[in-house]
Amino acid sequence: MKILALDSSGLVASAAVMEDDILLAEYTVNYKKTHSQTLLPMLDAIVSMVELDLNTIDAIALAAGPGSFTGLRIGAATAKGLGLALDKPIVAVPTVDALAYNLYDTDKLICPMMDARRQQVYTGIYAFENHRLKVLREQMPEAVTDLAGQVNDYGREVIFLGDGVPVYRAVLEREMKVPYSFAPPHLSRQRAGAVAALGMIYYREGKAEHARDHRPEYLRMSQAERERAEKQKEKNGI
Repeated sequence: MKILALDSSGLVASAAVMEDDILLAEYTVNYKKTHSQTLLPMLDAIVSMVELDLNTIDAIALAAGPGSFTGLRIGAATAKGLGLALDKPIVAVPTVDALAYNLYDTDKLICPMMDARRQQVYTGIYAFENHRLKVLREQMPEAVTDLAGQVNDYGREVIFLGDGVPVYRAVLEREMKVPYSFAPPHLSRQRAGAVAALGMIYYREGKAEHARDHRPEYLRMSQAERERAEKQKEKNGI
């Protein structure tokens, strides 16, 4: 079984190819370029490097959200275009779940944090049981202080990771009551390798969709949509 994986949900752009239980290639960039500039060249590079015939892949695993609205749309457009052209299904992998999977089989709680602005993060709470990722709190937008309180309630040591950590580290240091730590740099951001690994599991469980049916999971409205809704409320006198 061969999976192509893409993640452009956050600041990081990442592409990977996995065959059975072997990660053949992974290309990850976290730099000052847009995903429209990086994702396709990265994909071309790994396809060339491992001499991959795209017709031989079984599915495309995609970090399906939440995350950057623009990044998610670029990833979705790329995956849908490939899926339709190659007649391959898409396996939608929740972005925050894939982040948590970076810390495979830790005995601590896992709390990914993606900066969602306005003192909020896209987050979830996870743990591993019997070598399987267990979702304790599904991915959600949450205020950082509220998230700290929820994690404290579990009474267990926790590892934080994601691009929200450096933004809200001071808040965590003030609010946390249980032991906590921060994931090291090589595990603290989105990786297409993790998307591929979870995508492989989900594909075997029958969790795939036709490329034409895929829609990103934004979890909340974009800024433009919020502003339009606020203007509509003002117009209606609400």
